[in-house]
Amino acid sequence: MPLPHLDRPLCEPVELRPGTGLRLERVRQGADAGITTPFPHYHDVHELVLFGNVRGDFLADGWRYPLEPGCIAFVPSMRQHDFTLEPGPRDWVLLQVDAIAGETLAREPGLERLAQAFCALPGPRLRQRIGQIAEWLGELRSDDPLALPLLTALLHAAVRAPLIEGGKLPGDSDSLERLRPAIERLRRDPANAPAAEQAAALCALAPAYFSRRFKQQVGMAWSEYVRTHRLHLASQRLLDSDRTVSDIAYGLGFSTPSHFGELFHRRFGMTPVDYRRAGRAHQADPPAGSGDCHH
Repeated sequence: MPLPHLDRPLCEPVELRPGTGLRLERVRQGADAGITTPFPHYHDVHELVLFGNVRGDFLADGWRYPLEPGCIAFVPSMRQHDFTLEPGPRDWVLLQVDAIAGETLAREPGLERLAQAFCALPGPRLRQRIGQIAEWLGELRSDDPLALPLLTALLHAAVRAPLIEGGKLPGDSDSLERLRPAIERLRRDPANAPAAEQAAALCALAPAYFSRRFKQQVGMAWSEYVRTHRLHLASQRLLDSDRTVSDIAYGLGFSTPSHFGELFHRRFGMTPVDYRRAGRAHQADPPAGSGDCHH
């Protein structure tokens, strides 16, 4: 059974495992994959996505970039972004780099483009090289000294690709930035997320205006956004830790484990225990070329 969170890893909050500076995952979805729904978000990692078959849009910092087969998308740490993908078969390689390591690399000569989000389309030869480096990178273990040099080579190749021209999104370009203090507070401490009134105060907005603006910009109410953020973090912790379901529920601010289980089932279509069991089975037999890298 496919796991819902693995069907949409492009729009989730990210928690790299302790000591992990780099994560690489290969994702393939079949003809039954549906259209994705917007979930604008921030996270600490720098993110590079190497698309195979794809159609849709990449949205970042108030710009929209059309996605086409073979393109790449990059977003620096803590930049608001989202992906909307058309239904049907699609595949990509997702590379997430620790914020500090990514910022250090971005200061290297030739990698200045990494200071901003971008979308690009490499030609056939460059695309082949990028794919080969990513393949090697995905095979490495945590103690391999080649991880960082290969990551650097991959980023140098990515920034050489011709840029895809984006279009400015309509509306106030600062709208999401005005909401960022509330989202930042949620990200730092999801168990003690501010209520809507507190979130409005963090953004220096009146509560009614904050609620209306948040719904307009993000597509969901603040309370729904908080719940979705917590549930996606829970889905990661179920797979990446051995903490009990109760510990995960309380650690993310859910009132009771049973309430958490009910919300989790509603979101993912299975109980937390079944989700963990299915996820561990999936991890035991990953697709070729996928895995976690550490450096």
